Amino acid sequence: MNADRFRNRCLSRFTVLVLGCTGLAVGNAAQGPSYDCGQVLEGSIEKLICEDAALSGLDRQLSDVYAAAARKATNEHPPVLKAEQRGWIKGRDECWKSDDRRQCVEDAYRRRIAELQARYRLVPGTDPFTYVCDGDPVNEVIVMFFQTEPPTLIAERGDSVSLMYLQQSGSGSRYQGRNESFWEHQGEALITWGYGAPEMRCKKRP
Repeated sequence: MNADRFRNRCLSRFTVLVLGCTGLAVGNAAQGPSYDCGQVLEGSIEKLICEDAALSGLDRQLSDVYAAAARKATNEHPPVLKAEQRGWIKGRDECWKSDDRRQCVEDAYRRRIAELQARYRLVPGTDPFTYVCDGDPVNEVIVMFFQTEPPTLIAERGDSVSLMYLQQSGSGSRYQGRNESFWEHQGEALITWGYGAPEMRCKKRP
């Protein structure tokens, strides 16, 4: 075998080896979260995510959803998305206090993904429905439902807005927000709006 043929064969084998290793590295990166696992602390929530394929997948999904939301939030005033995300990350990392850390982290990711998808209209939503409460035509709540996971709704009453998540319910559809709730059952919606507020009986406007 002459020198040129030997050199070409060695280069070919080297190229295959490099490409194979590169492909393995890319494949491993694709299975990890959106951040560098080499920089995380042992025992941290970030480390837990790095070692869990499903949680890593949720982190990558949230990264994509956040990027899509950021593109829609360019004209948002005040610009709250970035600050909210930093606050969410701090809240997620508080899952180290939970008895079931993994479930806490999974729930945090699913709710944040659903929140961003609904708020920034990244998934299909219904037309708005208007509910008239306590027989007062001025006392309206406008509701839109979104095909997120878990399902969500965004309700507006006057100048305030509430995002709510679907909860398990024996009958009807019950959604819960921070201080608001919406329970539709047998053609009537029971809505509470604000901490300690009384329940309102509301009917959908035709």
